[in-house]
Amino acid sequence: MPNWFSKWLENQKHTRAFHPSWILLVVATTIIIAGIVWIPAALVSKAEYDRLPSAALPASEKTSAPTGEIPAAVEQPGFPAPTGPKTIRVDFSPPDVGDLPSGEFGEAVRLGRNIFNDTQTYARAYVGNGLNCVNCHLDEGRKANSAPLWAAYVMFPAYREKNSRVNSYEDRLTGCFRFSMNGKVPPPGSKELIALMSYSYWLSKGAPVGVELAGRGYPKLAEPQQPPDAARGKKVFEANCAICHGADGQGTQVSGRYAFPPLWGKDSFNAGAGMTQVHNAAAFIRANMPLGQGNTLTEQEAWDVAKYMNSHGRPVDPRLVKS
Repeated sequence: MPNWFSKWLENQKHTRAFHPSWILLVVATTIIIAGIVWIPAALVSKAEYDRLPSAALPASEKTSAPTGEIPAAVEQPGFPAPTGPKTIRVDFSPPDVGDLPSGEFGEAVRLGRNIFNDTQTYARAYVGNGLNCVNCHLDEGRKANSAPLWAAYVMFPAYREKNSRVNSYEDRLTGCFRFSMNGKVPPPGSKELIALMSYSYWLSKGAPVGVELAGRGYPKLAEPQQPPDAARGKKVFEANCAICHGADGQGTQVSGRYAFPPLWGKDSFNAGAGMTQVHNAAAFIRANMPLGQGNTLTEQEAWDVAKYMNSHGRPVDPRLVKS
């Protein structure tokens, strides 16, 4: 330590008085320490950077052969533009009929399946026409693009514009009895509703909840090239539909039961059912009719025959009947 510095330091110890030179001492010491640490680190970093291959350098610092042109500016990556919510469509297959569960729950599932396939027998008290649930939800409610039960169950509770409120799945089933079956609503918690919900729940086993499964409802059709026309639809009906549903659209009966359902008239769905909306009927017909030959009619033919079907009389919408 220099002699002058030692004498100055001893003097400060004896006097214990603040002196401006202390500030200079602290600043000088800080600069010296910073230099000792920073300069070697900077040299090491520069050496490592110089050894990087060209491919590892940022695009703006890669060197290229001189061309006399100004290098293009580096485009900064941006975030994707925000989009609205999307519905995820998931492929799903319901369990096999041979895998029906056992026990009391299995009994409820079996009853639900029986009600669904033969509503006329197992829920006769609540039916007012000649239809069974399976007439509109084909293959025991299992067929994709035919409003399958497994795709409907996982989307409830849900708001429905039809009654302007949030509906439970039980509400949805009671609506089918009231409109499609032209009947009366089973009491909440009745064995019929419990059984149908159990059957629907079992069919959707393993399906994600709140996700639109591929095959839900009916496939939406594009707007027709020509407005739907009942006269054209009559020709489509006579050529493709009358063989099963009868020339008069009143269905085909075997031993007093409908083997093929009536499409209009007293034994068909009433005017409040969703199938009376031409776009719903056209979508169902296009995907599923003639039976076993779905997607063979053109979309225009489906629109036209749906218009023809719904140009006939049927039971009144119960919401329009004064009590």
